Amino acid sequence: MKKQVLVYGLFLFLTAVSVSAQKTTWISTTESAPWQTFDIQSNSGTNATQIEIFPNKVLQQIDGFGSCFNELGWTSLNELKPKDRKKIFQELFEPGYGAGFTICRMPIGANDFSRDWYSYDETEGDFGLKNFSIKNDLETLIPFIKSAQKYNPKLQLWASPWSPPSWMKYNKHYALAKVPSVFGTAENGISDNQLGKEGEDMFIQEDAYFKAYAIYFRKFIEAYKKKNITIGMVMPQNEFNSAQWYPSCTWTPGGLSKFLKFLGPEMAKTKTDIFFGTFERPSEQLFKGAYSKEVSSYIKGVGFQWGGKDAVGKIHQEYPQLKIYQSEHECGDGQNSWEYCEYGWDLIKHYFQNGVNAYLYWNTALNEGGVSRWGWKQNSLITVNKKTKTYTYNPEYYMMKHLSHFVKPGAHLIESSSVKTKLDRDDVLFKNKVNLDSNTDNLLAFKNPDSSIVVVIYNPDAADKAITLRSGKTVLNPILKSKSFNTFLIK
Repeated sequence: MKKQVLVYGLFLFLTAVSVSAQKTTWISTTESAPWQTFDIQSNSGTNATQIEIFPNKVLQQIDGFGSCFNELGWTSLNELKPKDRKKIFQELFEPGYGAGFTICRMPIGANDFSRDWYSYDETEGDFGLKNFSIKNDLETLIPFIKSAQKYNPKLQLWASPWSPPSWMKYNKHYALAKVPSVFGTAENGISDNQLGKEGEDMFIQEDAYFKAYAIYFRKFIEAYKKKNITIGMVMPQNEFNSAQWYPSCTWTPGGLSKFLKFLGPEMAKTKTDIFFGTFERPSEQLFKGAYSKEVSSYIKGVGFQWGGKDAVGKIHQEYPQLKIYQSEHECGDGQNSWEYCEYGWDLIKHYFQNGVNAYLYWNTALNEGGVSRWGWKQNSLITVNKKTKTYTYNPEYYMMKHLSHFVKPGAHLIESSSVKTKLDRDDVLFKNKVNLDSNTDNLLAFKNPDSSIVVVIYNPDAADKAITLRSGKTVLNPILKSKSFNTFLIK
């Protein structure tokens, strides 16, 4: 009788493991073999890295993932056949199909990946903005966005300017620096007496200009609304500390705070949120200098990129009521290499571990070489070959897809831990010698609104790696391929 009970118990255990495996999806990507579906094969577990997921230890909510609508993204995709463009937009935006992007960024006027400089009103002294027009965007940004909306009508959008209209700036020029010689023959026509620098307000600090610029934002929101495109949030300035050779404008924290007093009421008229940003320096004091009592009620969040990554954790801790967006994934050098993809993964981990609610890639698509109007070579999710009319999904696309395909808006980051061997894990669980949370390295875990668990793991080693993954009653024993991204969806 005792033997029968043991056999029956073993049967129930094996059945439970089988059911867990059947309810788990495993997708893996290497440089040579992207987006492969695997069965959960078993390893011995003896020397496997032990990973523990804690579904009930819930952290920040996730709003979504996406990229940016830039003019050169649209012109590159226009090199392709219409059927190929449709495939790309379906892959990027249709829910449950491919990347399933849910939130994207766009510029207000020209940015560094525009066809050339423009703003919506370049008429000197037009404080009434009688000549305001989004005519330029009808050729590029609006069809770009509408192509995405066909596959995701609920796509969220936010926007920021790189430069105000040039007549609103002290130097009367869209840029603040000369084009560095390393960027080739690109020119911007700026003279020595028009150069700007970090730590000064290049926007004219007068009420008439503040008021006109705030209305400029509102007119932008309203003009896009007439095209059935809703902009849900704005940030007042891209990289407000950076004097660049492409469209840019430096502000002091005090100058931005003055402008926000005008911008807040105008955005309230259109029910548009305001985030502070984009923030590209490691000093949280730059935020504190602008976050005055007069404007704090207008600011719902903060956008961080580049050097701002070293301030994000401190801001999140001190101002937990504010949402945090990673507003621009670092752009690379146009090589779209696997090595840079690995660096990108480190960025993603850092931002999520420091409280971000959304993660935005930068260039959606570029022609081969990734060169901007002002000579800068950058990475993109998709590379288009103009000669052959073909396209390629780059490594960073699959890195983003490993998250965005599975992690749904409203999900939460959850705590997770890993230790090297089963013996180490036994010490942790039963002898309480070390803290599991201190050993988390190459994984992120999320809990979706439907309670499914998403675990994303990168194996950086030159050899395959055996792991044992535990989430509640589910125990998985896969072997991760060398240098592979892996997502496990546990239902």
